[in-house]
Amino acid sequence: MDSRQGRYRWIGGLILAQLICGILVNFFLTAPLFGTPGFLVNGAQHSQQIGFAVLVGLVTGMLTLAVAITLYPLAKPQWPTLTRWFVMLSVISFTVSVMENISLMSLVSYSEAYTTASPEQQPLYELFKTVVASTRNWTHYIGLMLSGTMLFFLYLLLFRSRMIPRLLAVFGMLAVSAQLVAVAMPLFGLAIVFALIAPLALSQLMLALWVLVKGLTLKAANQPSLC
Repeated sequence: MDSRQGRYRWIGGLILAQLICGILVNFFLTAPLFGTPGFLVNGAQHSQQIGFAVLVGLVTGMLTLAVAITLYPLAKPQWPTLTRWFVMLSVISFTVSVMENISLMSLVSYSEAYTTASPEQQPLYELFKTVVASTRNWTHYIGLMLSGTMLFFLYLLLFRSRMIPRLLAVFGMLAVSAQLVAVAMPLFGLAIVFALIAPLALSQLMLALWVLVKGLTLKAANQPSLC
């Protein structure tokens, strides 16, 4: 078995850009939409910022696909099943991300309709605002669970293939597991514990920096693996 170290460092750049974009969208760009007094008023006021957030969100999804497409030919010969699952989940995650961004812009459109409605019509918009917001919120939570599952398969693939140190891959799988627990809490009527999400951000940062500096370790085996 031969080993080629220090390859594909630019993948680390993709992962780092994905991390930065995700933090930017979820904690900064969309924050004004959901602040007081709520999206019904804030959407129209911050429509351009939300539109920019949607573009950044779509770019984030494309970065995920770029990582999956790049790793596919590298990992598939030895780990075909894991690789296919990772790529499939990346595509599904991107699809749900598109749906989430569509629902996000729907909140803006709903807010704009509310602000231009007559005083007699506005109570009707207020009546259905929870239903409109719930569509976006549940799409968001399902998207987070899918992206977390996709990242778990990524770290599992990196663990099995030894493209990165196994200790880093194990930490990544544990961090993703904590994130999945956190984002699944709303399904049971519980609030998200953001402390459970923080390790994943650290793990992704460590992964990005490792690949940027060290690259991936690629091993060419004589016989392909069945998984």
